[in-house]
Amino acid sequence: MRPVFIVVLLAGLLGAEVATAAGESPAGKEPPAVCATCHGADGNKTLDGSYPKLAGQYADYTVKVLQDYRSGARANVVMQAQAANLKDEEIRNIAAWYASKSSDLKDLREFK
Repeated sequence: MRPVFIVVLLAGLLGAEVATAAGESPAGKEPPAVCATCHGADGNKTLDGSYPKLAGQYADYTVKVLQDYRSGARANVVMQAQAANLKDEEIRNIAAWYASKSSDLKDLREFK
């Protein structure tokens, strides 16, 4: 039992190192500069207040929204054009980057 555990543990550690070496960081890679045009450099200060703040947004939500824009399931001419050529890895990196930023976004947990 012990040798199997050690092998699994080592495999997991090596896999994590390979992923890091390949450029996958938990915080994600900085998004394309075009995102900052409307959403602000760090996702907190939008162009004119009508665009959503992305900083602090749940990564899985941002992934879903970008995939929906890309597929056409969610309609917005500007965002569909921006998401059209994004690969899944790019979407995950963008979402992780914005999720890692501090924000004044709040969820409803405090309003119990």
